Amino acid sequence: MKGGDYAVQDKNNIDCLGSIVKSARQAKGITQSQLAGRLGITLRYLKAIENSGQKPSYDLLARTVRELDISTGSIFCSDGIK
Repeated sequence: MKGGDYAVQDKNNIDCLGSIVKSARQAKGITQSQLAGRLGITLRYLKAIENSGQKPSYDLLARTVRELDISTGSIFCSDGIK
């Protein structure tokens, strides 16, 4: 398996990840449809990441961080933040 094929596993980070992606997307004024298109994924998949705790691959996570122009560290929640 290539490094980009692994999915993010930690449940707390997944729950936070969706809300962080959603907040960053909204702050940039980008619709879900626009972001999904820019990332090359379906709208349904992006909605699952933002709202349902879908686990993206590390490759998709890296592309999302670049597209939203946010720091890699900002996508992970500490234990005390939910």
